[in-house]
Amino acid sequence: MDLSYWEYKTWLSHIDFTVVGSGIVGLTSALRLRERFPEAKILVLEKGTLPQGASTKNAGFACFGSISEILADLSQHSEEEVLDLVQMRWDGIQVLRSNLGDSLIDLRNYGGHEVFLESQNELYERCLANIDKVNDLLEPVFRQRPFAEQTNVFKFEKVKQNYITNSLEAQLDTGKLMQQLLRRTREAGISILNSVAVGGFEETGSKVAIKTDQFELETQNLLIATNGFASQLVQADIRPARAQVLITKPIGKLHIKGTFHLDEGYYYFRNIDQRILLGGGRNLDFEGEETMDFGKTKLIQNQLETMLHEIILPGVPFAVERRWSGIMGTGPQKRPVIKQLSDHVYCGVRLGGMGVAIGSLVGKALADLV
Repeated sequence: MDLSYWEYKTWLSHIDFTVVGSGIVGLTSALRLRERFPEAKILVLEKGTLPQGASTKNAGFACFGSISEILADLSQHSEEEVLDLVQMRWDGIQVLRSNLGDSLIDLRNYGGHEVFLESQNELYERCLANIDKVNDLLEPVFRQRPFAEQTNVFKFEKVKQNYITNSLEAQLDTGKLMQQLLRRTREAGISILNSVAVGGFEETGSKVAIKTDQFELETQNLLIATNGFASQLVQADIRPARAQVLITKPIGKLHIKGTFHLDEGYYYFRNIDQRILLGGGRNLDFEGEETMDFGKTKLIQNQLETMLHEIILPGVPFAVERRWSGIMGTGPQKRPVIKQLSDHVYCGVRLGGMGVAIGSLVGKALADLV
């Protein structure tokens, strides 16, 4: 692209901070930079026409970890490490709520429920037996005991007749969340350029030269907030993880309310606008879903529909209205990577599927590295 004098002068010259990625982390980071540096020129680059990746593709769960996930984490990490992870998720949601307000993101506290398949006897019994232990561990975070048994009030089939419910978990509207972050970012005088893919960068003395598919520019500081796509730009153990999702058309007299995890969290679903949103199935093809390519597969999409028919909405007519996928960032550890890479380059990535919960904290921490 050949830039005019006006284009270069207005958008691409004398930049103090460039943020790559306009998801929750990127926009929160840009807003925090504006707080710290009121006169700075801040630019956000986004490769999608809309914020791409996970921030606009997720299911809108304000969750902190199902009981089976907590127990799995305890088998690999110390109690202190698990407590820190849950504390980060809880604190992150509170920061998000404080920054944007519950009504503007349509946050609704219907509770979160882990549902167990009939065949999962060992897992189910282990989770039931450890409710008190996990509640004892997490009570300092929540100031109450979060987990309790609940009967199968939503009449799912082929599952155990009790769920394990976290009464503090909630759901929100992902689109409204991102809309509010985008509005506040622009109101703060921060430029956002969409459909600009960053291909690489080079630190040259006191500046960073950035190459994109549209133009080249220089910036004083570069902040990378691309989560599952971060391995394209930084050397870190970050693996992409695609999540496939579908949503039904409106269902009359839908009685299901809440956020739900099924089959050790490999499937998740919720109600929204009289519909059921259902995602997951990576466990059917881990290798194939470790990709940066958006897309859908018959294997997983067929399984999602089967679960709707046989477990979630048995005997209830429904039609699928839309299907999509998002890209998460995962790795060998669940803590995000927030670090300074060089004198003028920083990253806040690898959110491990918990971007809604921890994205605000990661974005703030990223900006505070500068």
